[in-house]
Amino acid sequence: MGIITLDLGTTNTKVACYTRGLRPIAVESKAVAYIHVNGFVEFDAKRYFNEIVGLMRSCVQKSAAVPEWHPDQLVITGQAESLVVTNAHGEPLRNGISWLDMRSRSECDELSAIFDKDTCYRITGQPEIIPTWPLTKILWLKHHEPECFQNAAKFLLLKDYIIFRLTGSFIGEHSIYPFSHYFDIVYKTYWEAPLEHCGVDVSRLPKLVEPCSVIGEILPDMRAMTGLPPACLVNAGTLDHFAAMIGTGNTVQGIVSESAGTVSSIATLVENPFSAATHVPVYCGPFKGSYIYLPVCESGGISLEWFKNAFLPETSFADLDARCSQKAIDPRLTFLPYLTGVNPPEFDPNATGVFFGATIAHDAYDFALAIMCGVACLLRKNIENLQSSGIAFEKIISTGGGAKSALWSQIKADICGLPVAVPAEEEAPSLGAAIIGAVSCGYYATYEAASEDCVRMKTIYYPDPANSQVQRQYRLFCRLYDSLGPVFSEFPSNG
Repeated sequence: MGIITLDLGTTNTKVACYTRGLRPIAVESKAVAYIHVNGFVEFDAKRYFNEIVGLMRSCVQKSAAVPEWHPDQLVITGQAESLVVTNAHGEPLRNGISWLDMRSRSECDELSAIFDKDTCYRITGQPEIIPTWPLTKILWLKHHEPECFQNAAKFLLLKDYIIFRLTGSFIGEHSIYPFSHYFDIVYKTYWEAPLEHCGVDVSRLPKLVEPCSVIGEILPDMRAMTGLPPACLVNAGTLDHFAAMIGTGNTVQGIVSESAGTVSSIATLVENPFSAATHVPVYCGPFKGSYIYLPVCESGGISLEWFKNAFLPETSFADLDARCSQKAIDPRLTFLPYLTGVNPPEFDPNATGVFFGATIAHDAYDFALAIMCGVACLLRKNIENLQSSGIAFEKIISTGGGAKSALWSQIKADICGLPVAVPAEEEAPSLGAAIIGAVSCGYYATYEAASEDCVRMKTIYYPDPANSQVQRQYRLFCRLYDSLGPVFSEFPSNG
């Protein structure tokens, strides 16, 4: 018995093998090879899959030494929006287009002129039409590569393509399709109006199933190439963000998961997809009938990365953290972390980063500490936006590079007024995918039972009620943004 997982990450592709008790026994990883041409970001889909096969084969060979290990399921997780265009036999007609690719800005304008924001939000759960969405890339292909567009039998998301190569079935699952901008999150069907505008019939899209559904057996030639046994079934799994939630024990309402990476995001389970006070991005969750609010803050961890690389290039993050730990927080020195505009809850693309309250006494480490506080304030603003809808939170579970900083985690706890828990397992998406397989196979009766058995917290940071400085800074942070809103509008991002 056992589980094998496949994580289709943006940076790395990862395969991991687990025992019945969800103990990891082998892990293989490989960086994704992107093709950067004329500002486009593409990848060779065939090469991508062949590298997956190699990772699986190596992982299976390593796990063979473990007595009685044979995988009952292969569970897939990973990114959502990357697009693969194929013929009727599933052969790619061109390079895959990464979600990182921003080529379709004019197509966004075209679609936004036809489909208003409120309609889009009430159907797709997305408040904006942005170049990330596959819908805009499909329209770009129609405009710029008409022959490829006409010959395309299937427009697949990356996970769909991998499922097809493994099973021979064109299948997509609900949790990744809200990222397409042609999926109705209420009725769990394709939204045909924008597809018709692009000239795409739903027959050119995969069949949709619930997340974490078992698709079927692995094709014989794939079994021969990977070493997986005939009895191993493919499970469609869920989005990597949602698998990470499962892998950190966030399987019930009242918990916020924070991914503290280059781009920060927070996620929480809800019952009603449209209960938020503002247009918070909402998605179909990993469990049947569930939804997840997932605000993304593009100016999260990247703010500290930008500052370190630009002003302290010879300083490591560990040294930066140590020096900042020796500093006292100055509530006057405040940073608005809007280096890439404002995501939720305001959605202001013209906003910019701002340092306020600098004096001659401040040095580079004071500014770095202010950045940590500013990102924590942005986290609190998003949490308060969700709380205004009646959602009550007990704690924050923090993962990613930022969670490695004890100082930053404590600042977040103090500013947000909630405990911040950092899991012991850093590979949360893979563990979450393994839990999905374990529950599907009946190793555990529920996700909660599996989490209780195998999810551990390394550290929990509790808010310090005596730390009034951070509360003063949060008040200043909010007043600053409110005051600068009109100024941002006077200097739009396009100059």
